[in-house]
Amino acid sequence: MGKKIRVLVADDSAFMRRCLRDILESEEDIEVIDTARDGREAVEKTLRLSPDVVTLDINMPHMDGLTALQHIMALAPCPVIVISSLTTEGALVTFEALELGAVDFVAKPGGTVSLGIKQVADEIVAKVRAAAFSNRKLIGRTRSSRKTTAEAKKHEASGKKNECIVFEDEIIVVIGVSTGGPKTLMEILPRFPSDFVGAVLVVQHMPPAFTESFAKRLDQYCNLPVREASDGASIEPGTITVAKGGWHLVVERDSKTARLRARLTKEPEDALYKPSVNVTMKSVLENVDGRNIIGVLLTGMGDDGANMMVEIRKKGGLTIAESEETAVVFGMPKAAIERGGADIIAPAYKISDIILKRVNEYARISHK
Repeated sequence: MGKKIRVLVADDSAFMRRCLRDILESEEDIEVIDTARDGREAVEKTLRLSPDVVTLDINMPHMDGLTALQHIMALAPCPVIVISSLTTEGALVTFEALELGAVDFVAKPGGTVSLGIKQVADEIVAKVRAAAFSNRKLIGRTRSSRKTTAEAKKHEASGKKNECIVFEDEIIVVIGVSTGGPKTLMEILPRFPSDFVGAVLVVQHMPPAFTESFAKRLDQYCNLPVREASDGASIEPGTITVAKGGWHLVVERDSKTARLRARLTKEPEDALYKPSVNVTMKSVLENVDGRNIIGVLLTGMGDDGANMMVEIRKKGGLTIAESEETAVVFGMPKAAIERGGADIIAPAYKISDIILKRVNEYARISHK
């Protein structure tokens, strides 16, 4: 057996530290090298022990998790998985942590001291493994640099008009993303100008209590309105719809108006993720001309969306996979590439320009 993944567990609850240790050390390839009771201890032990991954609670005495995270990213950048309570307040703090450089998060069911933490044991293990093999060159980027970039792009984009021509044919952009998604989306979505004519669907693997807050946060930085998907809502050009956590986002035709609308469903129940990128992409293909679909697969573990990227490409749509250069976890895009589902492989910072170019091309063709 190869080298084990060395994990530092930081949580102010002795019960939680014990539970997390038990969950992680039940796996042969993971070892908990130490634990920390507060933020100061987490920073000190990260510097001294150089763990492969840190799991970090937010609510801790002496130094809270967000402050500790800033120190870790400044002094000894390493992959951090935030352990956050499954609440609206927990969601807001979690997005702050992701902007500060955390790779991913796990939502504690049942509050800060979670008696049901073992319900998410598989998720914890999977995310620790993904974090251990994440792109370390991307670890440690600060919130301020990303926020400044997003605000600059918003100002720049709103200050000039895109060359897109409004036309009747529908353009649907479907973006699938998982681990590392929030910060990657911040490099893409704010660059769409206010007169962008495509409808954008974002399928981010995220639990139910988080997607509404995530949509509101994106809305602060984007020129296009961003909303969480709701059952029956219209899929409008020039809008961004974020799939609702715990539900699949399916696109269908309104029987009376023939316009596209969102439908929330639990089917298929056996899908590994809810929302599922594959499910959304499949529904779009069933209702929209393939040539008017742009499929995008970004950072994330696993292969959700890879099969449908192949199908979109077969039907004449454009498919874009994020390159290993910028992918925090090169899993989902790699799977699409290996299966022949990527027309273009590009770093995150180039993807918005590629999409805009294609939309312009659609517009010109539709008016010939």
